[in-house]
Amino acid sequence: MYTSKLNVLETQKAIKLVKDTFERELAKALSLTRVSAPLFVKPETGLNDNLNGYERAVNFDILELKQDVEIVQSLAKWKRMALSKYGFSVGEGLYTDMNAIRRDESLDAIHSVYVDQWDWEKRIEKKDRRLSYLKNTVKKIYKALLKTAKVVEAKYPMLKSSLPNEITFLSTKELESLYPNLTRKERENQIAKEKKAVFLYGIGWPLKDKMPHDGRAADYDDWKLNGDLLLWFEELNIAFEISSMGIRVDEISLPKQLKKKKELSKLENPYCKGIMDRSLPLTIGGGIGQSRLCMYFLKKVHIGEVQTSVWGEEYLQKLKEEGIELL
Repeated sequence: MYTSKLNVLETQKAIKLVKDTFERELAKALSLTRVSAPLFVKPETGLNDNLNGYERAVNFDILELKQDVEIVQSLAKWKRMALSKYGFSVGEGLYTDMNAIRRDESLDAIHSVYVDQWDWEKRIEKKDRRLSYLKNTVKKIYKALLKTAKVVEAKYPMLKSSLPNEITFLSTKELESLYPNLTRKERENQIAKEKKAVFLYGIGWPLKDKMPHDGRAADYDDWKLNGDLLLWFEELNIAFEISSMGIRVDEISLPKQLKKKKELSKLENPYCKGIMDRSLPLTIGGGIGQSRLCMYFLKKVHIGEVQTSVWGEEYLQKLKEEGIELL
């Protein structure tokens, strides 16, 4: 039976330590300033993220405005507009707490209806839209992870980190060539188990079987310059995605990707128009899961041990019998 290394009260204190430490290190590493962000937006602005295209946003009406609004599913697009509105210079950026409700999520040990992550975005120049810049940014984020691991281990020696000193970079095409007979998820598990920390890049365009490695929205990441940060999570024996990020689309890559997804009509919304007429800045950005990071560093086997959400009664009883106590 599973036994948590920290009781509930210790867990709450440790969650704050992880979040405070990593947030501070992330901001320092990428020159980010914390800002406030919306919980909901008007759907016609095009600012909400449709993720893989099938997830339904949670919407409600505002009585005074006599208008429906949607709870954000991510802040990928809002952040880019905010960088312009707030007057950030090239090389500077912002980060914020993003809270969302994913009503269509399949609930399990690492997926909850409630999503909490650090969303960040940074202004770049045209010359920065290259793979080497993306990799250098990932290395900075990874160093923030290593520093956080040291702080957590110093406070809680039983939570010894297994992060390697360096992160491995691999494209989805290279991964496909390594393990052509495995499924996408099996490939991720295999490489993460071997390397312990991997950045898998180039997600969106089709592989040899005419399907992408994973689904990606067409209107924020450039599919050639994006990726997922995966850590090997020994407690669950899985490749654990803690971040999805990338250099954002420009006026060249946006229409190509929208055409591939048969979504060219989006070029009419204000956000896409801002990209096409170059009034929006060129950026790099991503999201980093807060609860997932806490799960990883605190060696928890269920996301409900580090966040408060809603679960089915039968499911809760099953977890209790396995020694898993949710918040």
